Amino acid sequence: MSPSDDGNAAYGKKRFKRSRSHFADRITADGRDGWPVEAGRYRLVVSRACPWANRTMISRRLLGLEDAVSLAITDPIQDDRSWRFTLDPDDRDPVLGIKYLSEAYDARETGYPGGVSVPAVVDVPSGKLVTNDFQQITLDFATEWTALHREGAPDLYPEARRDEIDTVMEGIYRDVNNGVYRSGFATGQEEYETAVRGLFRRLDEVTERLVGQRYLVGDTLTEADIRLFTTLVRFDPVYHGHFKCNLWKITENPVLWGYVRDLYQTPGFGDTVDFDHIKRHYYQVHTGVNPSGIVPVGPDLSQWLTPHGREALGGRPFGDGTPPGPVPRGEEVPATGRPPVPAG
Repeated sequence: MSPSDDGNAAYGKKRFKRSRSHFADRITADGRDGWPVEAGRYRLVVSRACPWANRTMISRRLLGLEDAVSLAITDPIQDDRSWRFTLDPDDRDPVLGIKYLSEAYDARETGYPGGVSVPAVVDVPSGKLVTNDFQQITLDFATEWTALHREGAPDLYPEARRDEIDTVMEGIYRDVNNGVYRSGFATGQEEYETAVRGLFRRLDEVTERLVGQRYLVGDTLTEADIRLFTTLVRFDPVYHGHFKCNLWKITENPVLWGYVRDLYQTPGFGDTVDFDHIKRHYYQVHTGVNPSGIVPVGPDLSQWLTPHGREALGGRPFGDGTPPGPVPRGEEVPATGRPPVPAG
């Protein structure tokens, strides 16, 4: 997300439009774009508030790339220079040595078009941005970084199911991931209602798909689940009210509420989610939508760790693999951003 556009988005007077990533180089096993897969060379810069960046954090955890790709977490609140490293000592990223992500963008290209967005992958030796292609980064983590995957890492983009995964993800991206933004930043009634109705039609279709199966495609977690999760987990805290996506809440849909809690309680998903960062970013940065900057107290987070019952549908979350290990030291979500652990 960039300070005004939340993920390569451009807001016209009549219609919300998400732009293509300007820096679309790929880090690949053969290094064909000049960026070979190499442990320790790259740093992933994210905001915990951003759903697009959250995808990369989940993928990195599930695949066990924490030691191979270091993580930089920005302040959820930006200033006029965009994403900043004020959570670190001296307000400076300890690895890249910069105060603002924009410095890595400038090192790559001075005067580039568009905003400074996350997720972003930076080449540590040169300090240059490599890519901000939020659609491709996780797919490459799953398919190009396999030599550095942990033992027992799941196959998040299995070749035999890619056509189905791509089809499911395309609809989710257009109507759900992007649909909440088209709703929230609509400047006219017709535009808003079209986006909202498309969003909830797709959620109804997803609900029907998930009634009888635990995951979106097959019986294991895939990239499709990651992409849906990052919107669903933010839905009631911000999209329902802040973006006026209020036909119903996720907690009012038993299937989706069970599904998103199932994923939240799966190692690699909920341990990347910071509800405090999410709420403060959306409500304090989007001043055009929320001029007061007041952050709502709710919703109540206590139900996120309650039983979901989705195990009854079967499924093997990690396929023939295993869950990821503990969250690396220094990457834990602070208590302010997590639901309270149930007593007993």
